Amino acid sequence: MDAPALTRSSLDAASSAGDLVRRERYAPRHPLQVQRIVSPFSRGGDGPCFRRTTTGAWITMRTPAGPATLHLAQDATGVDATAWGPGAEWSIDGVPELLGARDDWSDIDLSPSPLLSEVHRRNPGLRLGRNRLVFEMLAPAILEQKVTVVEAWAAWRLLVRRHGTPAPGPAPDGMVVAPDADTWRHIPSWEWHTAGVGPQRSETAVRASRVAAALERTITGTGDVVAEAAEASVRLRSLPGIGPWTAAEVTSRAHGDPDAVSVGDYHLASTVGMALTGSPVDDDAMLELLEPWAGQRQRVLRLILLSGIRKPRRGPKITIQDHRRH
Repeated sequence: MDAPALTRSSLDAASSAGDLVRRERYAPRHPLQVQRIVSPFSRGGDGPCFRRTTTGAWITMRTPAGPATLHLAQDATGVDATAWGPGAEWSIDGVPELLGARDDWSDIDLSPSPLLSEVHRRNPGLRLGRNRLVFEMLAPAILEQKVTVVEAWAAWRLLVRRHGTPAPGPAPDGMVVAPDADTWRHIPSWEWHTAGVGPQRSETAVRASRVAAALERTITGTGDVVAEAAEASVRLRSLPGIGPWTAAEVTSRAHGDPDAVSVGDYHLASTVGMALTGSPVDDDAMLELLEPWAGQRQRVLRLILLSGIRKPRRGPKITIQDHRRH
C-alpha cells in the first residue's frame, strides 16, 4: 500500500468567526474517488452533517477535541482539505484514513466475477474510508433499525438539528454537528416520540450512549484495522438492541472494516444475489456467495452497490409507521 502523502500547505489561521482553521494537501500516489469514498457517511444524501456542493464535500464531526467542519475539494492531482473549529486539527490529521489510506485492495481476486472486475476497473479510486468516530456512526445506525430509510433519515435530521450544535466555519446553511453521547442520553422521551422513534430504538440509543467512551477506545491507532473492527463488533453486539446488522453498519464506517456484512438488511441479500447469480437470495445464500472473498466482503459489497444492479421492485412497499399516534 502506498504511504499516505499529507503535506502542510498553510499554518493556523483564523476565520472571520474566530474559528481555528487547518488546511492540508493530501496527494496519495494511488487513484482516488473522493465522492464515492465519503458517500457512506452521508446518511441519506445532503443532510445536516453531510453536504455535496459544486466546491466539494462538506462533513461535520464531533471529534475528541470538539466540533469540526471538514471540506474536501478534489482536483487532478490530489485533495485540498480545510477544517474549522476546535476539532479542526483532529479532522485534518484523519483525512488520509477518511479517504482510505489504510484500505489495501492489492490482493483482492475478482476474477471469479466479470461484473466485479469491470466495476473495479471503472472505479480504480474506490477505497473504504474510516472516520474513527464510533458512537457518531452508531446513533444513526440505531435509528435505521427495522424502518424505512425515509423514516430513519427524517428522525436523524430532526433530532440532530434540534440537539446538535452549529457547524463551525463557512459550512452551507443548515449544517450542524451531531450531538455528543451525553446529549443523546438526555433527549426527553417525548422528543423521540415526535421524531417517530419508538421506545425500542430510543432505549437502545440511550444504553449505547452510556458506554460510548468504551466504544471509542476500539479506535486504537495501532494500524490493525481488522482487529479494531472485530473488537468493536464484540462490544457493540454485547449491548441489548444491537445485532450483526447494526455492528456492521458501524464498523464499516468508523473502522473501515473490509469484511463487514450487514446481515439482516432488507435489500442487501437480494442485491448480492442478483449481481452474482441473476436471482435474489436470502442471507444464508448471500454469505455463501461472498465466502470466496472472506476478509474482503465489504469491498465486494461496495462494488456490487456501485454496479447499479438491484432486485426488481415488484413486492409491496414497507408501510411507514407513525409512532406519534400512540
